[in-house]
Amino acid sequence: MRKLSFLLISALMASPLLSRADEGMWLPVLLEKNMATMTDLGFKLTADDIYSINHACVKDAIIALDGGSCTASFVSADGLIMTNHHCGYDEIQSHSTVENDLLTNGFVARTKAEELPNPGKSAWLLVRVEDVTEKILSQIPDGTNEETRDSIVDVMCDSIITLATDSTLFSAEVEGMLHGNYYYLFVYEIYNDVRLVAAPPESVGKYGADTDNWMWPRHTGDFSMFRVYCAPDSTPADYSEENIPYHPKHFLPISLGGYKENDFAFVMGYPGSTDRYFSSWETESEMTAVNDARATVRGVKQDSWAKFMDNDEKIRIQYASKYARSSNYWKYSIGQNRSLKRLHVVDKKREQEAEFTKWVNADAARKAKYGRALDLIEDGVMQNRAYNEAITYLVESQLYGFESAYFAVRLASGLKKLSNPKTENAAEIREMVVERANDFFKDYNREVDRQTTKEMIRLFIKKVQPEFYPEYITKTVLGKYKGNIDKFVDDAFAKSVFCDKAKFDAFMNKPNESAMKNDPILQAGNDIYEKYGFISGLCYNGEDKLSEGMRLFVAGLMEMQPDKLFSPDANSTMRLTYGTIGGYHPADAVTYDYKTTLDGVMEKEDPTVREFNVPAKLKEIWQKKDYGRYANPDGTLNVCFTTNNDITGGNSGSPVMNARGELIGLAFDGNWESMSGDIIFEPELQKCIVVDIRYVLLILDKYFNAQNLIGEMKFSN
Repeated sequence: MRKLSFLLISALMASPLLSRADEGMWLPVLLEKNMATMTDLGFKLTADDIYSINHACVKDAIIALDGGSCTASFVSADGLIMTNHHCGYDEIQSHSTVENDLLTNGFVARTKAEELPNPGKSAWLLVRVEDVTEKILSQIPDGTNEETRDSIVDVMCDSIITLATDSTLFSAEVEGMLHGNYYYLFVYEIYNDVRLVAAPPESVGKYGADTDNWMWPRHTGDFSMFRVYCAPDSTPADYSEENIPYHPKHFLPISLGGYKENDFAFVMGYPGSTDRYFSSWETESEMTAVNDARATVRGVKQDSWAKFMDNDEKIRIQYASKYARSSNYWKYSIGQNRSLKRLHVVDKKREQEAEFTKWVNADAARKAKYGRALDLIEDGVMQNRAYNEAITYLVESQLYGFESAYFAVRLASGLKKLSNPKTENAAEIREMVVERANDFFKDYNREVDRQTTKEMIRLFIKKVQPEFYPEYITKTVLGKYKGNIDKFVDDAFAKSVFCDKAKFDAFMNKPNESAMKNDPILQAGNDIYEKYGFISGLCYNGEDKLSEGMRLFVAGLMEMQPDKLFSPDANSTMRLTYGTIGGYHPADAVTYDYKTTLDGVMEKEDPTVREFNVPAKLKEIWQKKDYGRYANPDGTLNVCFTTNNDITGGNSGSPVMNARGELIGLAFDGNWESMSGDIIFEPELQKCIVVDIRYVLLILDKYFNAQNLIGEMKFSN
């Protein structure tokens, strides 16, 4: 993914600024409070240049891709946008075949007619933000229980959204901040015609792959380009040949002047989720119930996939995007637990809780108001800990590991309607089912799924208590098949229509509800979902306690530290972070520079390892030092650099800008030593890894000769 974080605006406006410039994901609409610190660091713009509803500003150039899964930015007046290669990876993969492998070869559209449509991809443009805290909280009487409170908030949010979007083409969301102490309305325009324009070969855009993921030094050209289209009247529209390029209110100029250590840098984007206000109990639960479980399952699943991908080009392409998505947070989970332990984060959280308890107990009024906060949090976490671990294993191994079962359940409702001859909108439903099925089978291999499903069931039975088993495991695998997992899976895959396109197509000629009820893979999928709902239901009481406790805890923290400006947790809304360019010292006798060069790409080259292949053309450019205007004064070419900007998932593709608001790079990763950063910010270690915009331009210019794209952009020195 995601909703969290602020308390009384007047109190915040009166509070001194944080002393550090690099911590905090700030709402651009409230940026005025940060301007003194930013200006001291070298910032040349004003708060109004960043966010305004009265004139074009930087916020108008920032895009939430697909509602916030990644960030992008406009770089031309004709709707051209830049983001990361891994943010466009699904689309690049979807257009790839063995005969036309865009993943391996890269892609550039030489004309707008060659740009590739991507059904389902969207660009969200922020129109405005409004503080609606008072409108919502004023409707909640003192003493309201958590369930009733949630209902009131939901009703008020729906009313506010309706009022903001009625008679418009806008969409809107109300997002809670600081655990329900603040609420903001975000109004968007959503454009659904987003076409692929350019992508480097994987050997550039994914250089280092899993080995280098989350690591520094980095040498990855992690970029891709799309274009946003709209109806001829400039309004949002689904894909149509009649659509025209969208003309943004603002697009980012690109700096060719480079940067130096300690230069100011800021990032704008849509960070997905942080948990900086986690308690010690939540942190421990995250480590065991989520991270350990997720890493365990994904490691087994990826090993299973890799055996097939390494030996079959078609399967490699089919599973490339699935593998990349899985491996990203597999490594993240391992790294986060490592950092949380190494940096003693649980102990630091306990120290904060002890300080909070001492402050609360020193005053009778505070004790009455906040005295239950930590008890509620502990009770809620401990009550749900076993459930959360079971859900993680269920989702990771049974939903995401048993591909055909997930597919079957997604289509079951539509197929059931098609089996009824009286269904009125049968043609529309059939079209939807066929489209989803074609998408699924395009990137599906029956044998991969069959073997992986065996591994997933074995692992699930080993790691999870029997009370949390789906019924197909209890009654069929362990009962009818007496624990013979291989036999069960082989029989299920032999009988089901959901793991074989020919069988599925034949079934679609005459959908039959009776046959669906007897399909073993659909039965398994239904049992998995039923068990998921059951376990989730067990969590409700604990979640209510946790929600109330966290709201009181965060409100108390803000009252306890009136001189601190509190930053809301990330929740996929637009944020700005600021800091400076620089290296770091991760360990004794280890110092990292703040930049890498193309020389380092060649130093890592290993033709026997796909992750470290270097394209012959790039090697030729390097040998000739044919860097043109993208070179440093000393003739080298920068590839990546690091800043101390505060980022997280969702910030991928975010523009990194200099003090004048000019694009100098694209954020694409964090560093291994600070993987605990989503839970606690580590100012001496936390780094944002950025691909230098001049390396991006070199690939477009010298590697692809994409002068049509270079010509659209605006440059400065």
